Amino acid sequence: MSLPHAILTALLEKPSSGLELTRRFDKSIGYFWSATHQQIYRELGKLERAGQIRALPSVQPTRGQKKEYEVLPAGREELTAWVARSEDPKPVRDPLLLRLRAAGVVGSAGLEVELERHLALHQRQLAQYEAIEARDFPPERQSTEQDRLRHLVLRGGIELETFWTKWLTDALTGLRPGT
Repeated sequence: MSLPHAILTALLEKPSSGLELTRRFDKSIGYFWSATHQQIYRELGKLERAGQIRALPSVQPTRGQKKEYEVLPAGREELTAWVARSEDPKPVRDPLLLRLRAAGVVGSAGLEVELERHLALHQRQLAQYEAIEARDFPPERQSTEQDRLRHLVLRGGIELETFWTKWLTDALTGLRPGT
């Protein structure tokens, strides 16, 4: 149920076309809530049919022209209600953790290479998040509530990537004989 809310959030931040939304997902929201371009376009249609968004009027004919969407009051109300709604945390479902468990039964051949690959991916993502933090949230910046909330989301990503890099480093150390 969160993809429509991610789209409503993005559109409230800035009315956008479907293409602009997919690009913004690739650069920001997609770091913590991924969606394919097809899923985003499909969801835009559902939100429009539900009366939560609308295509902004265009000065030119729409054939071949990109539609820009804005959130309607019903969409804002839905998003506001969703923000306040109670929701339990989702259990972790990570294939890598399951593969480690399976390796305990069938052996760990090839697992070290995969753990090293995951470690490199998490290190890259951590470096990217830290660069975004340094660029967008310098300590001297006076922040609004909106900035503080965005920074909290980014800090969550940094903390998760920090966890994964430490855990994978520990897992590699524990996997190697004699350590």
